[in-house]
Amino acid sequence: MSSIIPGIDRLLSNPSSYLKGKKIGMVVNHTSQTKAGEYSAEAFLKLKGWSLEKLFAPEHGLYGVAQDMISVADTMDPATGLKIISLYGKEEASLTPKVEDVTGLDELIFDIQDIGSRYYTFIYTMAHCMETCAKTGTRMVVCDRPNPINGVQVEGNRVGEAWKSFVGRYPLANRHGMTAGELAKMFNEHYGIHCDLCVVPMQGWEREMWFDQTGLSWTLPSPNMPTLATATVYPGMCLIEGTLLSEGRGTTLPFELFGAPFIDAHALAKELNGLNLPGVYFRPHYFQAMFQKCAGQVSGGAQMHVRDREVFRPLLTGLAVIHTVQKMYPASFQWREEPYEFVSDRLAIDLLYGNDGFRNEWVGKRNNLEGIERSWEAELQEFKDLRSNYMMY
Repeated sequence: MSSIIPGIDRLLSNPSSYLKGKKIGMVVNHTSQTKAGEYSAEAFLKLKGWSLEKLFAPEHGLYGVAQDMISVADTMDPATGLKIISLYGKEEASLTPKVEDVTGLDELIFDIQDIGSRYYTFIYTMAHCMETCAKTGTRMVVCDRPNPINGVQVEGNRVGEAWKSFVGRYPLANRHGMTAGELAKMFNEHYGIHCDLCVVPMQGWEREMWFDQTGLSWTLPSPNMPTLATATVYPGMCLIEGTLLSEGRGTTLPFELFGAPFIDAHALAKELNGLNLPGVYFRPHYFQAMFQKCAGQVSGGAQMHVRDREVFRPLLTGLAVIHTVQKMYPASFQWREEPYEFVSDRLAIDLLYGNDGFRNEWVGKRNNLEGIERSWEAELQEFKDLRSNYMMY
């Protein structure tokens, strides 16, 4: 097994090589750890000659306690005694750090583990921080970490201009195959943030690596991302959030389990297995979510078993699940209509997919699923070409 050195360890071992100023802020959460397992902020406080002034925390809070789309208030960190400024409050403006909260800082260090899917909000918190740094003249330092589902495989369409949101702010592919540091460079240069950016690269990471090949310890980045297996299916199964089907929140296998009270588990699993989707098997399963959608009810559905992660296509699989359930249960299937990530004028499924094409052109019709993949080809190639300019490893 390989053993990589994360960006934060490289910064801490030689801070003067990466930091120009002395007053520091950090954008961190519970995944912000050194290779040895020490929290980044606590490790930074041990450095002589630098002053750590405040912390900023993304969605779910500094310790990853809050469920999805639950606002988090500013508070104090019991470990460091520092103020924590929440970047996921009660309104959309809270997603961006205030100019007055960053003014006076020489450097703002971002050190958070991403999971490799464009819906996951940490990379957009990074982008918002970069924008504020551009306004205040603060230097943005991104300590790079692995893409846990590897940096080779890329899948999906890009986000259309009318469907940009906090789950798709830039036109990335659903599974982008990039690290946070690479994305920071793309956001800064190609998408015009133009802050003073420093990316501290990892040492030893190779693009083909999955997280369990890095020698690092997995820390669940959010309450419903407990394992690498969850992250593997997430680029497709997050789309279930755009429906009233349960995506398994409230169980111990979120995003691997899915279903609804109206579904016959055995019939659905048989139909899905009949699609011969690569690298995955659907086992019929009944479950009872303890909170969120379908809470307290017995749902029929399936558990996804990824048997070959190298050929598994998570986005195609997630779309096939929705397509199949709607085809089998058209009278019961429903889209989620309530506000989603501070957006109330567009459906969640369209924000997640990146446009309304899947909902309007594929669901409810007998179209071949391979046609969905063909519809991505041109824009996926455009993204791959753009991505190649920012690959660091």
